[in-house]
Amino acid sequence: MGNLRIMIIGGGIGGLCLAHGLRRAGVTVTVHERTEARTDWLQGYRIHINPHGGRALRDCLPPGNWTAFLGTVSPDDAGFGFTTEHLDDLLRFDAAEITGEHHGVSRIKLREVLLSGLDPVVRHGREFVRYENRGAEVVAHFADGSTDTADVLIGADGANSRVRAQLLPHARRADTGIVAIAGKHRLDGAALPRVLTDDVNLVVPARRGSLFTAIWRGEDPYILWGYSEQAAALPPLDDADLRALVLERTTGWAPPLRDLVAGSDPSSVNALRIRSATPVKPWPTSRVTLLGDAIHNMTPMAGVGANTALRDADLLRRKLTEVTAGRADLLPALHDYEQEMINYGFAAVRLSLRNARQGASTSRLARTAFRTTLRTISAVPPFRRRMAAQFGQ
Repeated sequence: MGNLRIMIIGGGIGGLCLAHGLRRAGVTVTVHERTEARTDWLQGYRIHINPHGGRALRDCLPPGNWTAFLGTVSPDDAGFGFTTEHLDDLLRFDAAEITGEHHGVSRIKLREVLLSGLDPVVRHGREFVRYENRGAEVVAHFADGSTDTADVLIGADGANSRVRAQLLPHARRADTGIVAIAGKHRLDGAALPRVLTDDVNLVVPARRGSLFTAIWRGEDPYILWGYSEQAAALPPLDDADLRALVLERTTGWAPPLRDLVAGSDPSSVNALRIRSATPVKPWPTSRVTLLGDAIHNMTPMAGVGANTALRDADLLRRKLTEVTAGRADLLPALHDYEQEMINYGFAAVRLSLRNARQGASTSRLARTAFRTTLRTISAVPPFRRRMAAQFGQ
């Protein structure tokens, strides 16, 4: 088919990764991002890059950007433990049991790496409004009255995607009824036990809620924690003292867990209502498609959202490169991308939603069963090896 013109709506992790991959393959690409400048996106905590995400970044990024990425990461060489609210282990894997290369990365630093070298193709301050199909072209309309034209338009514009709203108006995000409250405790000088300063943990209490902890060892090292519970069980969160609320909900827990919350910087503590994409069946393929949170937005309770977006970017890069090289036709290539992406993307959505509901369950019977299952896995080597292999994905 010769060279394609690709237009990406949204300059998030997946969209920028795809832009790099396409540029390296000689494909003409532009990225339209609604924020006005590179520094408008300064938000978020550390994220986990698993082997899928790492491979996608390595294969899409220019060598210099990949090296810069490796220079910003905090190696995720920690173990992973499930504990009770009294810090008694239910199941714990040491780092050697978890296969594959894992990285912790600052969301801000990752965005800087992804933006590096893309100045010629990223258009800031471009708020997407709608698109229209004109035969073999797609025209995008922006809030300032401008337009742009391409052979393919890719919606990588996040969970509230306007591209998705037009392409798949029936695709919705559902409120899970769960609230997550997250904060940061400085790692330097933290008077906390090794289990919290060295390992990732999921605290599974007997009664209600759950608490996740992870470590960021990069610049300004900290311990990230996130407490989740059913929203209906919590008081109104507007103007609430979120630290005090979590401390009240964790009364009777092990002192180090409460110290972790109490010692956090109040400005780092935020609450988020957890939403998740509803299942979407394959749709008629056109010159408009979707990537990342724009199609399979998920809860943070599996730690795979960013990795799935990166996986999308690499898969779509390969499909479009085949078209440019004359080895595939455009619409069949996009159809194949969508089929594969829907399968693994919504599998990740289901996993993260299951984890979220499990962690916020108020059923004492379900919690007892889950804790018993974890203890059984810990005691039976074949079960243990199988679950450790899943952590390596």
